[in-house]
Amino acid sequence: MKFRTEVHLENSEQKILLTDRIFSVGSCFAAEMSEKLQDGQMQTLCNPFGTIFNPFSLNVAIKNLHDCRNYKNEDLILFNEEYISLNHHSSFNSNYAHKTLEKINQNIETGNQFLQKTNWVLITYGTSYIYEFLPKNQLVANCHKIPQKFFKKRFLTTDELHNSILETINLLNDICEENVQILFTVSPVRHTKDGMVENQWSKSKLICELHEILPNFKNCHYLPIYEIMMDDLRDYRFYKEDLIHPNNQAIQYIWEKFGDAYFSDEVKNFINENYKIKASLEHRPNDEKSPKYQDFLEKLKEKIAIQQSKVKHKIF
Repeated sequence: MKFRTEVHLENSEQKILLTDRIFSVGSCFAAEMSEKLQDGQMQTLCNPFGTIFNPFSLNVAIKNLHDCRNYKNEDLILFNEEYISLNHHSSFNSNYAHKTLEKINQNIETGNQFLQKTNWVLITYGTSYIYEFLPKNQLVANCHKIPQKFFKKRFLTTDELHNSILETINLLNDICEENVQILFTVSPVRHTKDGMVENQWSKSKLICELHEILPNFKNCHYLPIYEIMMDDLRDYRFYKEDLIHPNNQAIQYIWEKFGDAYFSDEVKNFINENYKIKASLEHRPNDEKSPKYQDFLEKLKEKIAIQQSKVKHKIF
């Protein structure tokens, strides 16, 4: 007797290996999976422009990373005594232009170098909506709490969605390692401020366009993360208190499905062992000088050394 409709991730013929680099970009799922990969001591880089939700702005970020673009003073605006890039998340804002530019350009350089050696890219789109900053006639990634009177909100057109996704794929195929695998997902997080009907419309446009484009590329794949939350985990016990974001139980369930489909056995074992080591490192005894705790630390060092011998990049 069945009590739920389980959504399966298709088993990938090509697996993520210990030597692989994984680049994550977009909204929630990309960031959450990247954090778990980092905790597992895999080589990963996430969101060099900060969290981005729509395909147009994400493509701008990928193009800037591909070209290793250098941002200058004229690329910033000044609002509420902060220097802001409308292409970036608010975490880049500062009271000094040179500090904002330094962080932006450093991230672009790091992202460019990482992408050149990247084997896997994970992209998560959150919305088809976009805002136009009227004073500059510029489509933006973030409104930075600037008054709404300065913006016009609208859906990206079908052509804008299509061209943005297509150019993102072509740019990544150009800069990344040969045979890079690009995984696309749609965030299950509801943008309730848009309206429930509008949110469904927005997600539907993303899903339709992805299914139109991805079959044309052998190295591009759709992960049904949105569908897992909507159908497989169709219960509010899998959401946080805001009833919008997946909770830790849901994230762990999706992570395990993702790992089963895409991780090699070697990677699974490596990550799981590193999770245990990380938990041990976070342990704080009552007496750090006790012989028992010192023996515990020595055994932990041995475990880390064994794990380190499996990879060339530095762990822990």
